[in-house]
Amino acid sequence: MATYNGAQTVARQLNSILPQLGAQDEVVIVDDRSTDDTVAVIKQTVATSDVHVRLSVNQVNQGPIKSFARALQQAQGDLIFLSDQDDIWFEDKVAQVVAAFQRQHADLIVHDGVVVDAKQQQIAASWNQYNHNQLPQSVANNLLKNGYTGAMMAVSQHLLQYALPFPEQIEMHDQWLFLVAQRYHLKTVVLPQPLMKYVRHGDNVTGMQRRGLATMLRGRWRMWRAYRQLSDK
Repeated sequence: MATYNGAQTVARQLNSILPQLGAQDEVVIVDDRSTDDTVAVIKQTVATSDVHVRLSVNQVNQGPIKSFARALQQAQGDLIFLSDQDDIWFEDKVAQVVAAFQRQHADLIVHDGVVVDAKQQQIAASWNQYNHNQLPQSVANNLLKNGYTGAMMAVSQHLLQYALPFPEQIEMHDQWLFLVAQRYHLKTVVLPQPLMKYVRHGDNVTGMQRRGLATMLRGRWRMWRAYRQLSDK
């Protein structure tokens, strides 16, 4: 999990995650130098949990991609769930994703989510339909429009061996993880069911951002170059 000024929502998200985990699991949180009480709220929320929580704070604000990269580099488990600070996991999310990984021997799994606003009022029953995500995707289609959403993604430690460290030029960590999986022919699985509430509001750190065409094209070009530079391993 990467956090930044999420004091109002991070406890709710952690409280949806922690009951699904066991003593053998860990939660890795990297805070991007929040200016509110995010760190204090995290410490208070996890204080009574049996789950090992590893919290670190960036020395300077670095942005979500570098924060996620740092968290992924610290993760030691065989299966790693990515998480934003303000969503709400369904109580069976972990069990369903773990079962799918074991059943299908996957390296990357992405699922759907119910889109809600800040008051948890439903906006759409399916994020993938709402955002016009056509899944599964080819590399070419993904470079045109990324449909693999990090908050709904889980990856294997095996995939991270290829994906880390993140190239400096990439704009989206979730897109990069998908592209790396494709480059090295690692199995990607799409689960059609929603397994979380995906909260959309004006303060979201990750998610939809409106950008000009020129900016978008430059970002796509940089991502393509990073993909092309992946070595044979």
